[in-house]
Amino acid sequence: MRSGEILPAGSWDEAVAVDQVSIDFDRRFRRRILFVTDGGRNVLLDLPQAVRLRHGDGLKLEDGGVVRVLARPEKLLEIHAHSDAELVRIAWHLGNRHLPVQLIRDRIRIRVDHVIGEMVELLGGHVEEIEAPFDPEAGAYAGGHHHHGDDDDDGHVHAHHSHD
Repeated sequence: MRSGEILPAGSWDEAVAVDQVSIDFDRRFRRRILFVTDGGRNVLLDLPQAVRLRHGDGLKLEDGGVVRVLARPEKLLEIHAHSDAELVRIAWHLGNRHLPVQLIRDRIRIRVDHVIGEMVELLGGHVEEIEAPFDPEAGAYAGGHHHHGDDDDDGHVHAHHSHD
C-alpha cells in the first residue's frame, strides 16, 4: 500500500479506515518511510516534503482507503501545579529549554527526563511518570501540517523565547 496524501485529524470519516499504524513521536515527522500497520500490512508514505503526522491523521492510500495514525504510548512525565500561575511559570521554563511539551487541560506532558523533573519540583510542580501518547505542539515556526480541532483534551503549548 502507498500513501501520498495526509488527511488532517477531524477532516475525514474515521469509519472508513482500513487499518491503523501506531507511531512514536520520533517517527512522526517524515517525508518517506515504510510503516507496518497494526494489521501487519506495509504502507509506504511518500510525500513531496516532510510533514508532522498527528494523532488522528489519515494516510490516504492510492486505492482510496485510509490508514489511521495513532500516537504510540511512550514513557512521559506528567506535570501538575497548585495554580495556573505556577503551571504557566513551569511551561515557560520548559519552553526556555526548547523541550517538546503537550498541554492537556491543567497538566503538561514531557518526555521522561529526571533532571527536568527535579527542576519542575523545585519550581513547585508535581511530577508523575506515566505511559501515554505524546503529541506535543509543533512550535510557532515549524510550518507544515498542524493540528486543527477542539482543545478540551488535547490542547498544546510550547513557549518560545529569543536568544538575542
